[in-house]
Amino acid sequence: MSDDSGRPCPMCGTQMYKRHCKYVCPQHGVVVDCSDPFTF
Repeated sequence: MSDDSGRPCPMCGTQMYKRHCKYVCPQHGVVVDCSDPFTF
């Protein structure tokens, strides 16, 4: 079970959603790819 929703955007705090292995902020677009070696 995985909860990928509800992550805040590090730039504005808006709730992001996960799409095609990327975390997407509705205001900033793609913020981070899930293959990046860090987690915020």
